[in-house]
Amino acid sequence: MFGDEATGARGPAAGAASLTVRPWRAWLLDDTPGSRAQARLGQAYVAWLAFRRNPLAMAGLAIIVALVLVALSAPMLTRESPIAQELSHRLRPPSAAHWFGTDELGRDTLSRVLHGGRISLLVGLVGTLVSLIIGVTYGAVSGYRGGRLDDFMMRVVDILYSLPYIFLVILLLVFFSRSLVMLFVALGLVQWLTMARIVRGQVLSLKNQTFIEAARALGAGDGSIIFRHIVPNTLGPVIVYTTLTVPAVILQEAFLSFLGLGVQPPAASWGTLVSDGARVLALFPWLVIFPGIALSLTLLCFNFLGDGLRDALDPQDRRDVA
Repeated sequence: MFGDEATGARGPAAGAASLTVRPWRAWLLDDTPGSRAQARLGQAYVAWLAFRRNPLAMAGLAIIVALVLVALSAPMLTRESPIAQELSHRLRPPSAAHWFGTDELGRDTLSRVLHGGRISLLVGLVGTLVSLIIGVTYGAVSGYRGGRLDDFMMRVVDILYSLPYIFLVILLLVFFSRSLVMLFVALGLVQWLTMARIVRGQVLSLKNQTFIEAARALGAGDGSIIFRHIVPNTLGPVIVYTTLTVPAVILQEAFLSFLGLGVQPPAASWGTLVSDGARVLALFPWLVIFPGIALSLTLLCFNFLGDGLRDALDPQDRRDVA
């Protein structure tokens, strides 16, 4: 909250602050924006006001940001290499020397969890990005063109939906390669179907609106109308589904790790660490507990974030926050 309520200030200083802050708030919340940029900034500001009133969503966002920063800073946070083997220290329990213990090859579990977070988050983000590009493009073109092309494109989606997605991923990884890049592509290629349907539904409701007719009258081409006028107006549902796709991709990578098709050694993700530790869970539980906590916390926080964004970006559910 801006102004005197947020700062608690009193007197001339508070008055001076309100003169500089309140006009920006009034400009953002203006019911008659003077430009498209002002309208979009105002919508984003109102959505942020609604989002921050959800404590679980705010906590999820804060924890996700913290996890990303920790993962990026992994080389600076631990002196141990995630792949350095020291057999004399194998299977040590958590101690002052090794906070998360060591694995069967004497590798520091803390270092492997921190570096594994980088790979797990990267898999989730890149896989989601691949599905986002394919799904938004496919759904927007299908919904805008309509007719037989729309019917054909949606029947393709229906056919792909009928196939077990994890089976497709396994086929791609087995017949091509098990590299990290192929893992990104394989997971992204099976996640775009729902995104395409969401975007298509939004496009069908937007393509006959007045502002689209105005763009056509001004001579805008189909590509310009789709990607400059329609797709930006579908960002609300797309953003929400994106935040829910990231944990789904991370979880699928973890499942593939149990099949030996995930991240390949010597690299490790949270999924591979849990998979390796599960074989000796009864004797050395710390090998599962710490990566499992990191994986579960990430999935939970992304779901909190997605729920908060869904409520904040839905005009029917949004409360008066202005």
